[in-house]
Amino acid sequence: MKKWIQILFLFITLLNTHPIISQNNIIDEIVWVVGDEAILKSEVEEYRKEMLMQNQRIEGDPYCFIPEQLAVNKLFLDQAKLDSIKVEEGEVNRIAELYINEYIANIGSAEKVEEYFQKDMSTLREDTRRMVREGQLIQGVQQKRFGQITLTPSEIRKFYNKLPQDSIPFIPTTVEVQIITANPTIPLSEIDAVKARLRDFTEQITSGKASFSTLALLYSEDPTSAVRGGELGFSDRTSFVPEFANVAFALNDPNKVSNIVETEYGFHIIQLIERRGDRANFRHILLKPKVPKEELDKALTRLDSVKTAIEEKKFTFEEAATFLSADKDTRNNKGIMVNSNRQSSYYGTPRFQLNELNQDIANVIGNMKVGEISEPFIMLDKNGKQVAAMVKITNRIEGHKANLNNDYQIIKTMAENARRQEMIDQWLREKIKNTYVRIDPAWKNCEFKYPGWIK
Repeated sequence: MKKWIQILFLFITLLNTHPIISQNNIIDEIVWVVGDEAILKSEVEEYRKEMLMQNQRIEGDPYCFIPEQLAVNKLFLDQAKLDSIKVEEGEVNRIAELYINEYIANIGSAEKVEEYFQKDMSTLREDTRRMVREGQLIQGVQQKRFGQITLTPSEIRKFYNKLPQDSIPFIPTTVEVQIITANPTIPLSEIDAVKARLRDFTEQITSGKASFSTLALLYSEDPTSAVRGGELGFSDRTSFVPEFANVAFALNDPNKVSNIVETEYGFHIIQLIERRGDRANFRHILLKPKVPKEELDKALTRLDSVKTAIEEKKFTFEEAATFLSADKDTRNNKGIMVNSNRQSSYYGTPRFQLNELNQDIANVIGNMKVGEISEPFIMLDKNGKQVAAMVKITNRIEGHKANLNNDYQIIKTMAENARRQEMIDQWLREKIKNTYVRIDPAWKNCEFKYPGWIK
């Protein structure tokens, strides 16, 4: 379902006068009125900035397209009240912080974000929460009214047969892969060296010689948070692995630094920035012990012995993956990798496009044939750690135009989305007919997607 994103920064009662005063004391204008809700010129500008930030497509004139999108959102929000749609505030807060963190990562710093949006971070956070909350209300209405679409196989076949040739999507090559990994041994001396560095960082911070954020920027091996001085953004306990959460949420003094924490990612020190109920914002510095080349070579040798045993039929790849692999995500599934990309058409299945795989794996399997087992190789796992691995291709479907035999689920989803959009469009046409709409004359000269806005 299409993701509806909106930013609604001011809620006002309809006034008799056209110009109004906005939050920054600049004269604003009401450009549309939908029911008893106004759309301001400033809202259109904010929405345009947000769409540019998210790299979303603006269809045609932004000053026609965006007000209509905001008006459509107003209709859905009105229906959300009538349908008593509720949202989970904890989830709203979590998603809002992801947005804020993305803004900072894209623009470079909190100060530059404030400059871009022309508002302080506190106001931006509140506006972003409102944006997320309303987006979820809209999704709630759509799910309640149009979420369950059931089509018969004959309807899906009919939909496919009516598709113009240039509308049939090209499906890139997909593969199904099994994996076996071996973790290299990290010498205690390397672990001790990492801990010593972290203890030195702690001493520098507590003595005032350096700030936590500066050391994180310079030395943390978490690239996402390092550029923000180690800041992680407001989150609840469930956002972190248990070892990290247990130590982080025990912190009460922003001037203190935690003890060293070991997680699957490496070793951390943590500092509390601010707590808000069951959510908190932390900084951390992550260091990862380096694996000596000789230990990587030993891990490769172990896997090479496993491959030889498989080829000699002493056991199968599936048995080796189950009993010998270090990969906890796949060893209980006979080594079968499962697509965890929620944006993928193959989410939750064993199928991957090559660009959805770990890049090290994708490089190895590029020209492999079905049933072939790779030579052992070194890869970075999802935690950024070096491990030895070997993979087996169990299925490969070369790139092609979508067809019902190989891509039924994709075509089924396309057909359901098309039917859902038809239902949404019909609902909106009826809603527009029965809603008071007024558009400033200077904003009327547009080709709108939906008829009936101009009575």
